[in-house]
Amino acid sequence: MFYWFLKFVAIGPLARVVFRPKAEGAENVPATGAAILASNHLSATDWIFLPLQLRRRVTFLAKAEYFTGTGVKGFLQRAFFTGAGQVPIDRSSASAAEGAIQTGLRILREGKLLGIYPEGTRSPDGRLYRGKIGVARMALEIGVPVVPVAVVYSSRPLPFGKKITRVRVRFGEPLDFSRYEGLAGDRFVERSVTDEIMYEIMTLSGQEYVDVYGAAVKKSMDATGASANEVVATLQPPAGEAADRAPTTLAG
Repeated sequence: MFYWFLKFVAIGPLARVVFRPKAEGAENVPATGAAILASNHLSATDWIFLPLQLRRRVTFLAKAEYFTGTGVKGFLQRAFFTGAGQVPIDRSSASAAEGAIQTGLRILREGKLLGIYPEGTRSPDGRLYRGKIGVARMALEIGVPVVPVAVVYSSRPLPFGKKITRVRVRFGEPLDFSRYEGLAGDRFVERSVTDEIMYEIMTLSGQEYVDVYGAAVKKSMDATGASANEVVATLQPPAGEAADRAPTTLAG
């Protein structure tokens, strides 16, 4: 009930008035049954605008830190994200990543819409970064369509130097990977599927694509104080897929 309260009473109406979000291609989202909504991730508010455009409920995988706070603030934050339909996942290790994938699979087996961000974290500079293959693993194992999504923000100037942000949510045509049936767990197939999903997101969003992991860029930026461009110039696309099994989450 809290999910619908947020959508139709608390957050939804305010977001519609202030940002006037518009949907393009919402008919591409299946009316029933399980599906994955794979989106770019530019802002902590992405999870608000995406489900706001749909009649169906969307369940997101969210980082566990949102659910582990203490005191009154921790309680309120935990209650908010739980009520909003977010499911906590641990991103701290490879075993935790597998647990996140199993959580996503459970949600899909229940016939729900699963919202994930294949980049695994918010973009450090507005570009689209390499996707992690957890999205492919889930799509192949359950055999569900993947709907690529792009949340696009634009600013319009107002008098006296002010700007107002407008939001567009673009839903691409569902991607069918049934040709890879039985190949879940094959890292080369999963990488191919993930790259296809990221290409469609790039096409919808108009973002520049960077073939390195956004989380690696953020980590280096924090350690060195360098800009994203400087860090990207020093990084090479990963040779292996060991790090690919990190979970796809709400925010980073």
